Amino acid sequence: MAGGAVVYMKCDRNVEVQSEDVFARDLGDVYCSDPNIQAKCRALKIHHFGKQQPQRCVVSSLKMVKLMEETCPGISVEVLGETDVVVERVDVNRHKGWQQWSKVVLVCLVSFFGTAFTIMAYHNDVGINEVFEEIYRMVMAQEPSGPNVLEVSYSIGLALGIIVFFNHIGGRRLTKDPTPLEVAMRNYEQDVDMALIETAGREGKEEESS
Repeated sequence: MAGGAVVYMKCDRNVEVQSEDVFARDLGDVYCSDPNIQAKCRALKIHHFGKQQPQRCVVSSLKMVKLMEETCPGISVEVLGETDVVVERVDVNRHKGWQQWSKVVLVCLVSFFGTAFTIMAYHNDVGINEVFEEIYRMVMAQEPSGPNVLEVSYSIGLALGIIVFFNHIGGRRLTKDPTPLEVAMRNYEQDVDMALIETAGREGKEEESS
């Protein structure tokens, strides 16, 4: 019997689905001591992405609670995770093949030349070459001719510093800690999710009922 049973629902803040139909199991974890109730709640259809509709929506936990209570009368639903979920439908076959490789190459080129330009512009602003030349004169008591040991050592140290900072050598991690880029991306994703949730709430586009 469903009467008195407690269903625990732990939703994620952001999920991606590949099919047009979104089920409760796609939005997070659903648990109940009664396996039949758990199976029914997990199989509940929460949303459907139409072809002409936006492929991203915000689903409120209130909608899931209502559907679960309608499907299994008498149960009690406890929401443990996020109260709103950003759901996005993705097409895994959309960016395969040469288009995917073209984007990877483009991003690599922009990152490489953009970073190189930024480093050179910074060094030019602070006058790093003049600083090295002055230090060389003070230590060696002669005028530098071409690249000196300070410039070579600085270049090597800069490369090693970047590798240590980003915690990556090729595809390998130096430590188990997340890289600064990963941390920045997670913070960016959280800010985007919160903006989408707040915008949907203000515009009344949040999925709260069937």
